[in-house]
Amino acid sequence: MGDWYREMGLFIAVMLAPIMLACSPQQDQAAVETAQTEVQVVSGSRPAAAPTPAELAGMRYTGIYAEGVTLQDGRWEGEPFVEGGASRPVVGMVQDFTLTGDLDNDGVDEAVAILWESSGGSGTNSYVAVAGRRDGQLANVGTALIGDRVQLRDARIIDGRVELDVVQQGPDDAACCPTETATRVWVLADEGLSEIDASHKGTLSLLDLQGQEWLLVSLGRDVPVPDSLEATLTFSADGVAGHSGCNRYFGAANPGKQPGEMSLGPLAGTRMACPPTAMDFETRYLQMLAGVTRYGFLNGRLALTVQQGDSVSVLLFSPRDL
Repeated sequence: MGDWYREMGLFIAVMLAPIMLACSPQQDQAAVETAQTEVQVVSGSRPAAAPTPAELAGMRYTGIYAEGVTLQDGRWEGEPFVEGGASRPVVGMVQDFTLTGDLDNDGVDEAVAILWESSGGSGTNSYVAVAGRRDGQLANVGTALIGDRVQLRDARIIDGRVELDVVQQGPDDAACCPTETATRVWVLADEGLSEIDASHKGTLSLLDLQGQEWLLVSLGRDVPVPDSLEATLTFSADGVAGHSGCNRYFGAANPGKQPGEMSLGPLAGTRMACPPTAMDFETRYLQMLAGVTRYGFLNGRLALTVQQGDSVSVLLFSPRDL
């Protein structure tokens, strides 16, 4: 949970800044098929499997610091910058956000992880890292910088390429507050992981939230959604709508003066009665929606910054296709 709190804390700091992330010939095809049968196998004739999330969380990575780092339970900490000081370099792996796919066309899947690195300042660098099995051993075969305070919207492997949808710093953006949307692409080659394309899509807007149903997974930092309840949020040209744990609700989505700023409401809804647990949850959820001031993305999830008086928290949603 420590890394989750750290990632969420960094997100809140960023979001609050404005207030206070071709077919071959037959003989060639036969040669390829022959070569694929010669890759390393485990358990008899089965190809070696991609590294598991647990393995990724405990292996050595290069490409961040010159000497490399070895994670333990998804985290590494270096020595303090000043003897006896609290500030030190830290590297961690984003949990529940890994991909698998064949990136070097050898018939064996690699695994892709997202790492973060902090050197004690206000920024946090993100990296995309690829791991595979080489000669029977786990190996980090490529690591590439994504950027400082880049927000990760989505990730996938297509045709052996790693594609990331991000919100990153644009030419006129302050370091704290990225607003440029882009799709960036990396490929794995003999020399490691190389970025081959960066398609800039435009400026972050409420249109980027449409086309999906967002499922609430956290009501603030320390309040998970009860298993028996479900809260959702959808954006459309007409505003927002969803389920609040008991009733349906709807209302306006109002863009702010700057990209990433937003307010919701006024909100209205149905008036069914439910058990007290559901009603209490619904009341808190709707009150927090009414306090939304900003939106962004945290490791593939929609994060809404909520300000209620002097209190700041985050509503966190996972995407669910409509």
